[in-house]
Amino acid sequence: MTETAALPPARRVVLAGALAVALSVLTGGLSPTAGAQPNAPSPLIRVVVTSATGWSDAAAAVIAAGGNVLDQLPLVGGVSADLPRDAVLAPSYIVAPDRPMTPVQTDAPAGAVSTVRDTLGQGPAGSEPDGNGVTVAVVDTGVADIPDLAGRLSHLDVPGESRGDGYGHGTLVAGLIAGDGSLSGGAYAGVAPGAQVLDVRVAGDDGSSSLIRVLRGLQAVADRPDVDVVNLSLTSGSPLPYQLDPLTRALEALWQQGVVVVVPAGNGGAIGSPGLDPMLLTVGGLVEAGTADRTDDAVATWSSRGPAAQGVAKPDLVAPGASLIGTAAPGSAAAAAQWRTDVPPGYAAGSGTSFATAVTSGAAAVLLGERDLAPDQVKQLVTGTAYRSAALGDRDAAGSGGLDLGAALAAPAPAGTGPAAADGPPGQRKRLAAGAARPEWAASNWAASNWAASNWAASNWAASNWAASNWAASNWAASNWAASNWAASNWAASNWG
Repeated sequence: MTETAALPPARRVVLAGALAVALSVLTGGLSPTAGAQPNAPSPLIRVVVTSATGWSDAAAAVIAAGGNVLDQLPLVGGVSADLPRDAVLAPSYIVAPDRPMTPVQTDAPAGAVSTVRDTLGQGPAGSEPDGNGVTVAVVDTGVADIPDLAGRLSHLDVPGESRGDGYGHGTLVAGLIAGDGSLSGGAYAGVAPGAQVLDVRVAGDDGSSSLIRVLRGLQAVADRPDVDVVNLSLTSGSPLPYQLDPLTRALEALWQQGVVVVVPAGNGGAIGSPGLDPMLLTVGGLVEAGTADRTDDAVATWSSRGPAAQGVAKPDLVAPGASLIGTAAPGSAAAAAQWRTDVPPGYAAGSGTSFATAVTSGAAAVLLGERDLAPDQVKQLVTGTAYRSAALGDRDAAGSGGLDLGAALAAPAPAGTGPAAADGPPGQRKRLAAGAARPEWAASNWAASNWAASNWAASNWAASNWAASNWAASNWAASNWAASNWAASNWAASNWG
């Protein structure tokens, strides 16, 4: 693998003197790796280390500090590693502790009916355009081999991951994007039923995932030039700004390579990572009120509001996300807990910005199937043609408004921005050459005035910000990620209305 450009040197006093403080207080939420003894002088903590000069330099720093390299991550110029808790690296390295990530799903009114295709201004299932020739990578809990995706589903082998979808989230997402509705006579077809789906599993059968698992999946996607859209319907809390967070850095790198990246705003509270990144396409949830009439559309009460951290205006828009019916993974937690009598076999109902994100990924696939567009152009099209209703006027909640795929298809393409293939067929992106400079990491964005030591000194990484109350077992331990939280009780009516 070739190294890609990472962050240029800047005043980032994240670790020098502060790393030991930061990591030492993380042990309540990030347990020492297997084999470490509770009383050992320096247990290993699982982290991502990035360097301005690429992954090999980060790997060398980890080894010199007594750590173990787990994965090469050229996409972010770093590695995943087990690092001694008391290690101190030079200020030129950024260390991000591994952290949990979770699918974004929430409650939904019982019996509500989604009218996604009508709300988006599409024709009936089976009509064109349908995203033919476009590949959407679903980075999620896995995608099961189901009839609605027959002949259009492939699986990407991600290190450490198996195949299948014991949880059911990824299969529902994939069906909303590209299911053809064959099990329902077209009634529950996705937005882009002609698109190809690439299953990128990064989570277990209980739905749990982590930063490192997701980065492994994104690195595998980066090596696939056929991918046009990445759907990441996962969210996480991150103490790092988007410019330093390995997750958002990886997604921005894909965007710069010509891949449209669609992410959720989240369900409740502030918009977190990766939805807070200004480059990516961030989607909030829309309630259609059971009709195709847009005048009664409103932002779901559970959809996270902006602005995001650092004053970033988010979400970019909203899309249908309440009581959507999509494909179910046989034998999954979602299928087992499906209680609605109006949902036919092979399908499940769900609500959340995860599914609004899937709808928008499908729309991006349809647009790319018709015209060769760079990611920035896709984003400008869907935000510039979004519709308003009386309840969609708050930009902090609705962004530009409701997704209008019909209007986006009819609108002229914005002026080209970013990499796009001028000589290739629609839906086939031209990736940047490996190692090409990425403008978003230019030194002007990392000047001392923005990232001075005062922002990253030990006082910001001290116990008051990273104390046990934030990272302790009560927040991140097995009690929150065990079967009791991800079993059928979470896939019942309250979450999948």
